[in-house]
Amino acid sequence: MKVFNEETVKNTYKMSDAINDIEQLFTDMDGISLAQRTVIPTGEGAKSMLYMPCVHTGRQLGIVKITSITPDNPQNGRPTTQGNIIVTDLETGEHVASMDGSYLTRLRTGALSGIATKYLSRENATTLGMIGTGGMAYEQLLANIEVRHIDHVILYNRTTAKAEDFKTRITEAFPNLTVEVVDDVNKLVEQADIINCQTQSSEPVFDADTIQPGTHINGIGSYRPDMKEIDNRILPKADKVYFDDIEGVKEEAGEIIEANEKGIFKFEDVDGDLKALSLNGKLQRTDDDSITVFKCVGAAYFDLAVALGAYERLIQQ
Repeated sequence: MKVFNEETVKNTYKMSDAINDIEQLFTDMDGISLAQRTVIPTGEGAKSMLYMPCVHTGRQLGIVKITSITPDNPQNGRPTTQGNIIVTDLETGEHVASMDGSYLTRLRTGALSGIATKYLSRENATTLGMIGTGGMAYEQLLANIEVRHIDHVILYNRTTAKAEDFKTRITEAFPNLTVEVVDDVNKLVEQADIINCQTQSSEPVFDADTIQPGTHINGIGSYRPDMKEIDNRILPKADKVYFDDIEGVKEEAGEIIEANEKGIFKFEDVDGDLKALSLNGKLQRTDDDSITVFKCVGAAYFDLAVALGAYERLIQQ
């Protein structure tokens, strides 16, 4: 078995690769088979182990992603979420590779937002507002600047010092970007063409009444029924609403589940999933004043796309 650490994977596999591989997978999903994600609590709160298997019989490769969530880790200098992906050759049954899964998870989640932004945001969008500057935020930035000509980034985090640290990271990597930290989320909402939410909040992180015409919203942080980062009152105001995986959203997206239960927005009101959006291949906006929303919870076949894409590039080196 070949073992690839995070640094090696990062040096080989980039955001553009992840976006391309996920969109390519949408054209070839007949051979995909997956089982429901298994979540085993290992302590109080979110502390748990997650197991996500998926195979592609056409390519004769399969994966299992193993993720641990340990909320107390940061105080001990370790990441909250750690992941590993095992790749299996289905023809021989051999486990051919082990890859660090944390980066690939962040990358594929960013790529999903990037694809949504590509087809739902205004083509002339230049200002990205980011609510939440934690572990998932950097790859969300990478995805949006991959598909739009972003020149201004506005950051909001409950802990301003963390937003300032994130600003430093961005400006060091992308000195051409103007990066601003705000202490009031309304300042971000009023200016942003694209709003990216990546929090684990149990209540909305913005007020739907403050969303400006023409805004596109990506919600990627809430992935459990008790999490509700998007103000679901924006859903009936939106011209287009897309989910990454409709069945997954029904089970896991707290703000959408609540909207369905309250009749604010029913599951069947969704315009489609990310596959349909990608395969259509065209900008899905009525006009420049339309509000669009993308909600993401993740699915194993997205992990499969980036894992196999990374694996095939790594073994060619």
